[in-house]
Amino acid sequence: MTRQTVPHTDIRAHGWVARLPEGIRPYILLARLDRPVGTWLLLLPGIWGIELAEGSSSLHRAALILLFAIGSLAMRSAGCVVNDIWDRKIDAQVARTAGRPLASGRLTVRQALVTLALLLAIGAFVLFQLPPLCWALAPLALLLVGLYPAAKRVTWWPQLVMGFTFGFGAPMGYAASAGRIDWVCALLYAGTILWQLGFDTIYGFQDMDDDARIGVRSTSRLWAGQARGFIGSCYGAALLLIATAMALSPLHWIAWPIAALAAFMLFRQIGRLDIRDPALCLALFRQNVPFGMVLALALICGRALS
Repeated sequence: MTRQTVPHTDIRAHGWVARLPEGIRPYILLARLDRPVGTWLLLLPGIWGIELAEGSSSLHRAALILLFAIGSLAMRSAGCVVNDIWDRKIDAQVARTAGRPLASGRLTVRQALVTLALLLAIGAFVLFQLPPLCWALAPLALLLVGLYPAAKRVTWWPQLVMGFTFGFGAPMGYAASAGRIDWVCALLYAGTILWQLGFDTIYGFQDMDDDARIGVRSTSRLWAGQARGFIGSCYGAALLLIATAMALSPLHWIAWPIAALAAFMLFRQIGRLDIRDPALCLALFRQNVPFGMVLALALICGRALS
């Protein structure tokens, strides 16, 4: 009996998604609601920014985290819709993404645009609960969301553009909590960008063969020959910048040992990395959520006890 090879994919159409009515499932998959990892990776820098900022009460910070959770869910899904509209023809040629609703034809572009409008409306509602400084930053965030899918067509650094895009929660959270932008915010954002450049490069290793075949550029392909050195440099620089931001913002000493544990979790990925194992790359990518949670815990404890 011949063993059938199941194509590698990150789509989760089983579990609770499989119990939904057939007509709803493609919309859930389009918005990536089957995979909350991306929402966490957008939300966690926002929590870092909220907790790192001085001058905000515990109750205010908790309310902001709730708003950012709702906004991250909506805006991450909106970004996925934009990405899938841009990439529907490319996705159809890549094994991991061929089953996506637009690439497979289960949804039309018009249906995707209606979904996008609804998600943006939710995001706008959340935005208007935040200070006016966040309103001024929002157009830049939307511009980044729109440009990210185009990056792989014109540059070898689309993962860096993704870092600017997904990392934007850090300055948004800081601005919402502190009511200003300063050097602490800038350092946190720079560190977040480099962290996300590192983990999205790991994520991109899943698609290298297909990307090379169809001519899609990626940081993963560019640095495939020096993967561990590149990822290690990204992670090391990210931790240095975030630690500097922490040092400039008065935090209780308890933040540092917890942050050290987070750093260990991050560097542990490098030793396990095998760029020719797509399933492992996906697993390592997902490990950035617990890293981000532990770092958030460090900042929450450091701020609460300061």
